[in-house]
Amino acid sequence: AAMLNQTEVSEFILLGLTDVQGLQHFFFICFLLLYLTSLLGNGAIVTMVVFEPRLHTPMYFFLGNLSCLDIFYPTVTVPKMLTGFLFGHQPISFGGCLAQLHFFHFLGSTEAVLLATMAYDRYVAICNPLRYALVMSPRTCLLLAVASWSTGFVHAMMHSVMISQLSFCGHNHICHFFCDIKPLLGLACSTTSLNMTLLNVVTTSIALGSFTLIVLSYLYIISFLFYKV
Repeated sequence: AAMLNQTEVSEFILLGLTDVQGLQHFFFICFLLLYLTSLLGNGAIVTMVVFEPRLHTPMYFFLGNLSCLDIFYPTVTVPKMLTGFLFGHQPISFGGCLAQLHFFHFLGSTEAVLLATMAYDRYVAICNPLRYALVMSPRTCLLLAVASWSTGFVHAMMHSVMISQLSFCGHNHICHFFCDIKPLLGLACSTTSLNMTLLNVVTTSIALGSFTLIVLSYLYIISFLFYKV
């Protein structure tokens, strides 16, 4: 709700990566090429995994999910950043800003959890090959994928709802190329301590939890292979 005597901010201005004129066109070409390469590469992987029956295995199922994520994830921020390089500071509505923030954190945290799932899949494949088909059944793979996407969605939803409750009343320039949580919290007129706590506790635990699982899986794989040899 709008606070008395304060005008609510209805849009933000994204200041982008750089104001140096020469660099802007250079960055535009670099990021455009990287983005297109990423889209083509990941698109090819998804197409292969879907249409090649021999690739209908747990590993490629997760790889297909990862490539889908890697198509959507840069699409959340890169097009706006590219227009920023061409046309300078970019206005973005409050709703658009929230949507960008939501999808950035949704896809980012889903990717972290999915990478941990893929590490677990490799651990089972290498360390328990005889039980692999039983452990990683199609149903389990589907459940793990749904769990990864759901975790990301709930995590992002929590941040979006929390940010939407804040009051923005003055300065509306975001020193970034997309709407992220910390730059937005810096512009809020209301207290942001709960938002910061959630960001530090929940986001860190998702990132660290996934990282720990990945490291553990590979340590088990390495030690298993070491003993084998």
